[in-house]
Amino acid sequence: MVALRIERGRYVVRLAETEADIAAAQALRGRCFRGEGMRDADEFDARARHFLIETRDEGALVGCFRALVLAGETGPEHSYSAQYYDLSALASGSGPWCELGRFCVAPEWTDPDILRLGWAALARLVDGVGARGLIGCSSFSGTDWRAYQDAFASLAARHLAPALLRPGPRAPETVAYPEMVAARPLDLRAAQAQMPPLLRTYLSMGGWVSDHAVIDRDLGTLHVFTAIDIAAIPPARARALRELAG
Repeated sequence: MVALRIERGRYVVRLAETEADIAAAQALRGRCFRGEGMRDADEFDARARHFLIETRDEGALVGCFRALVLAGETGPEHSYSAQYYDLSALASGSGPWCELGRFCVAPEWTDPDILRLGWAALARLVDGVGARGLIGCSSFSGTDWRAYQDAFASLAARHLAPALLRPGPRAPETVAYPEMVAARPLDLRAAQAQMPPLLRTYLSMGGWVSDHAVIDRDLGTLHVFTAIDIAAIPPARARALRELAG
């Protein structure tokens, strides 16, 4: 396992070391994704590396995420995302994928440095395992796609997956959004406002998305499959992340 601890400003990001660390992350995930006082856990937690973002002085947990390294017999088809998307197209090629999941920030914390430090930790993990790219599900709050028509219009026009890597549908409820927004004028400012911060970061690094969204009744969200080819990240952005990661 790649050793990891990064301190920047008032925050530190580190790998979970104990069951209590993982339980704390699951509690924060439950609060963010399910409701106050609830816990979020599933079978993928046992295989994942869990990252905690804390305040340096008080040790308060302000954010967390998990990462799965997907290679060999546990490739992309054995990821969390593969429950909802047919990822067989990603199985070809060399190098593992890393799946980013359950990235959340405590609602009372809005400092963008929390997200930046999380990405720095991912950069170190990706370099450490020689990952080909990052994958994951980027979620919109709620299950009504019409609340995000400008965002979906932008995704359809500018960010769809390459045809050879495009995920197929697997979930029971999907939204073929490119068809739904085909006639909608492109409003990039409105689209940016509607996109969740994690998805904006993916796209700013050259990420791409599936051509359909999944309605997730369990979490009460809509999500799109998202991926980044590490080799395609703009050099200046990659250099900045590596510098932040130390």
